[in-house]
Amino acid sequence: MFLDPYQPVKATGRKLPHWRQDGAMYFVTFRTADSVPQTKLSAWREERETWLKYHQEPWSEHEAREYYQRFSARMDAWLDAGMGDCPMREYGASEIVAHALKFFDGNRYDLGEWVMMPNHVHAVCAPLEGYELSEILHSWKSYTSNNINALLGKEGKLWQEESFNQILRSPEHLYNVECYIRRNPEKARIRVHHASFLEGEAK
Repeated sequence: MFLDPYQPVKATGRKLPHWRQDGAMYFVTFRTADSVPQTKLSAWREERETWLKYHQEPWSEHEAREYYQRFSARMDAWLDAGMGDCPMREYGASEIVAHALKFFDGNRYDLGEWVMMPNHVHAVCAPLEGYELSEILHSWKSYTSNNINALLGKEGKLWQEESFNQILRSPEHLYNVECYIRRNPEKARIRVHHASFLEGEAK
């Protein structure tokens, strides 16, 4: 379930490597395409790419903490600021995303805690045998993009192509991620449509 330092990992992805390990559990974040201004994003990406060249996954606890402080915390603050169109403020759009997350739970993946924010989604996900995380994320994004655009009468890209994901390293890491997910709406000072969204209840 957690990162096994004695088992092989593989890198996938086009622009930046994403580490994968069979049977692992992941903390994933995907965001809308307009959720962060391009000026902020360009500088952030350049700094992150340089850091990743010298700190290849799997990371030590110290490296993971440094990455969070330098990159994840900054990105989370931008996302929580509620920039962009924030389509999930619309009840119908949020229902579409919730349906997509839960639809194959227990079939293609085990879904843990999750929360839907106005312009991004956090989730704990463990792909089941025969399924890849990239396929799961593509399915979520494709289904929700098509249906939300139809609902809101819009066209074009809804989600940012690149997602953020990290292999969970330990029960402590999972606990910290779960706490973050549960507290995200309160931290961002927003309301959610259902308690299940706040609690990340998958079943």
